[in-house]
Amino acid sequence: MLRMGTLILVLALLTGCASVVNIPDPEPPQIVDSTIVDEFDTLPAPSGGRVVAAVYGFTDKTGQRKPSDKLANISYAVTQGAETWLIKALQEVGQGEWFQVVERVGLDNLTKERQIIRQARASVGDERQLKPLLFAGVLVEGGITGYDSNTLTGGAGARYLGIGPSTQYRQDVVTVSMRLVSVQTGEVLLSVDATKTIISTGSQFTFFRFYDMGTQAAEMEAGHTINEPVSYAVRAAIEQAVVEIVKEGERKDLWSFKDSSND
Repeated sequence: MLRMGTLILVLALLTGCASVVNIPDPEPPQIVDSTIVDEFDTLPAPSGGRVVAAVYGFTDKTGQRKPSDKLANISYAVTQGAETWLIKALQEVGQGEWFQVVERVGLDNLTKERQIIRQARASVGDERQLKPLLFAGVLVEGGITGYDSNTLTGGAGARYLGIGPSTQYRQDVVTVSMRLVSVQTGEVLLSVDATKTIISTGSQFTFFRFYDMGTQAAEMEAGHTINEPVSYAVRAAIEQAVVEIVKEGERKDLWSFKDSSND
């Protein structure tokens, strides 16, 4: 009984000491504002008008599930609705001067709504006609073609007498592919790929000690992890691919940049 009471007292003292130990915070993943981010807003305007583009879908072609060490997850590793970010990127690239996006993802809903309008007008004798739908000059196709987890792992740590911190990190890579297709000829005009890394970091503090009380051991651990959102990586890769589409189209004389000296 005396030995058990002594052990409880020692553990209580250790808990009190450990509560004041500062656990080192892991460094948050650094989101680097690369030239791609700058170019997304500062691309020169086109010399002609905006290109009418249609997006029918931008799907996950990897089939990857969320990584797990113990269970097979049902959830996918990347978003299944990346076309929303692609549409937004096309609308906003170069301060919105480059693409005029027409609705195609929800085309069935749009067609039904126009039919309702026609029927409602006909029922009251309104002979006004709806304007024809705007047709696209190019299709923007592609998808998320790669999600590679644990492409780089590592860590570091140090302990003295069973006490010390440790840090671990992991890197994943997401890849998107995008192509520009001519509606009139079906020719693939441009094709680009873009990648974005995803960094996860974690820190841990460990206390481990044996005591000569019937070979009793005391152990405590504390730590936390920071994960860069996969959705941010997918969005950044899509925006990068849109920038590359614009620049590659200018190099291949599909369009040209507006000369700012003439303004």
